[in-house]
Amino acid sequence: MRHSSILRSLAGAGLVLGLSAGGFGAHAGVLDEPHLRIVPRTEAEKERIGKVLAAPEDFSAAQAFEEMSAGAATVRPRNNADAFSQPSGNMPFADELDFKVGNGLFRKLWVSSPSSTLASDGLGPLYNARSCQRCHLKDGRGHPPEGPEDTAVSMFLRVSVPGGEEQAMAEIEDYISTSPEPTYGAQLQDFSLPGHKAEYRLDVGYEEREVALSGGEVASLRVPTYEAADLGYGPLHPDAMLSPRVAPQMIGLGLLEAIPAADIMAKADPGDVDGDGISGRPNIIWSLEYDMPMLGRFGHKAGAPTVKHQTASAFAGDIGISNPLFPDPWGECTAAQAACRAGPHGDGDDRVYEIDGEGLDLVTFYSRNLAVPARRDVSEAEVLRGKEVFYDTGCTSCHTPAYVTHRLEDQPEQSFQLIWPYTDMLLHDMGEGLADNRPEARATGREWRTAPLWGVGMTERVSEHTYFLHDGRARSLLEAILWHGGEAQAQRDAVVEMAPEDRAALIEFLESL
Repeated sequence: MRHSSILRSLAGAGLVLGLSAGGFGAHAGVLDEPHLRIVPRTEAEKERIGKVLAAPEDFSAAQAFEEMSAGAATVRPRNNADAFSQPSGNMPFADELDFKVGNGLFRKLWVSSPSSTLASDGLGPLYNARSCQRCHLKDGRGHPPEGPEDTAVSMFLRVSVPGGEEQAMAEIEDYISTSPEPTYGAQLQDFSLPGHKAEYRLDVGYEEREVALSGGEVASLRVPTYEAADLGYGPLHPDAMLSPRVAPQMIGLGLLEAIPAADIMAKADPGDVDGDGISGRPNIIWSLEYDMPMLGRFGHKAGAPTVKHQTASAFAGDIGISNPLFPDPWGECTAAQAACRAGPHGDGDDRVYEIDGEGLDLVTFYSRNLAVPARRDVSEAEVLRGKEVFYDTGCTSCHTPAYVTHRLEDQPEQSFQLIWPYTDMLLHDMGEGLADNRPEARATGREWRTAPLWGVGMTERVSEHTYFLHDGRARSLLEAILWHGGEAQAQRDAVVEMAPEDRAALIEFLESL
C-alpha cells in the first residue's frame, strides 16, 4: 500500500498535515466540514475502522460486507432502468416523501417566463436541458451525441479563459486563476427560447486507433475531436479553453459527501514522496455556501465541495434557474448577451429565486439519497480472480476500495456506513491523451478526479450504453482502462501485457461493481 500507517493515524486523529510543497498546509481549514453535523469517533471506533479497511490478504472468498456497496443504504439490484433511481435502503419512512418531492423537482420540465405555472417558469433563456433528468438520464450517466440526428442534451463544453479570481488566488494555495469566457460564460448552451439564439452546436468527430494487446488481441480506441460550431454570439476569445463533459451517474453522492475529509487528505501524496509514481492531490474550492475554502468532491475535476453546491450550479448553468447560491435570474447569460439578460425571467411576483431554498434543499436531499445497488456475483471465482488482478496491478492506488463515513447527527442514511466506492476522491495526472488543457481551481489541464466505480457494471442496464470517461469516448471498460496515462501509465501497460485470461477476469470484476 502506498499510504503509510502514520498518515492514516494522523488523519484519523484529526491532526493537520503540513504538506506545504503542493500540498494543503496553507489551507488546512479544508479539514473543517460545516455541511455535516459530525459526532466525533471514539478511539475504539478508529481501531475497528482500521481493521475493517485493511487490504485483503486472501482472494479466495469475498470480504465481509463487500456485497453491500453502500452499507445499510444499499438496495437490491433491479433488472430494469430504474436501478439507480431508488432511495437509500435505510431511509426512515418519514423522509420518503421528501425524496419523492425532490424526485418530482429533479424530473420537472421548466418553461419560459411569463407562464401561468409560476412554480415552473424561469427556463433559460439559454440552456442545455429543461430538467435535471434530461441530462442525468434515469439518474445514470449521459452520453455523447450518437449520429447527426442526436442532440448533445447530456453533454456540453465548459469554457474559460486564463486570469481573474483574485480572491481565490489569495486564499487557496496553488489555485490556477481562470475566468468565464467574456461572451459565452462558463459553459456553452446549445438550446434557447424563441427570440434568442443558441450559443452553439456541438460537433463531435472520432478517429479509430488500434491498440495491440497480449495474446494476439486487438482493441480500438476512438480519438475524439470537438468543435463549437455555429457560434451564435460571435467568435470565442482567442485564449478560450474548452472541455467536454458528459453528465455523471448520480448514485451514492451523499455517502461520498460523508467521507471524512481527513481520510481523503491522508491519501494525498502531491510530491510522490513514496516514489510509486502516484501523486494524488486534493482540489480546494471556494464554497459559496460557507464563504470559505473546502475540499472539492464532485464533478469530473472535483470542482464542487458539496451536493448542494453542485445541484445549485447545475440549476443555474444547465437550465438557467436562479437559486440562493446562484441568484442571477438569467442563468449563464453574460453582459455581452444583453437581450438574454433583459428578457422575462421567473423572479417576479412573490419569488426572489426561480427555485427557492426549500426547493433546492429537496433536490439536494434527493440527489444525496439515490441508492447504490448491491454487488452481483461477488463470490464467483472469475470475479474473485479479477479482484486479485485489480489489487496486484495497483489499481487501488487511486481507486481506494472502501471507507467508513462520519457518524452524523441528522443524516441516518449516510451515518457510519462501510462503503465501497473505489475512489480516492483526489486529482491525478491522467496523461496527454485525456488532457483537456483547461484548469479548474487547483486541477491542471491534465488532472481528473478518480471516478467512483460503484455501479459501473450496471451502466448499460440503466443508460442503454457503455460509454465511460469524462467525455464518453470509451465504449467499454477495457477502452476506459486503455486511455489511462500519466500516473496510471504503468497500470495501463500492465493490463495490455497481462495474460488474456487475467484481463478478462479484471473486466468481470469491474462489471460486478
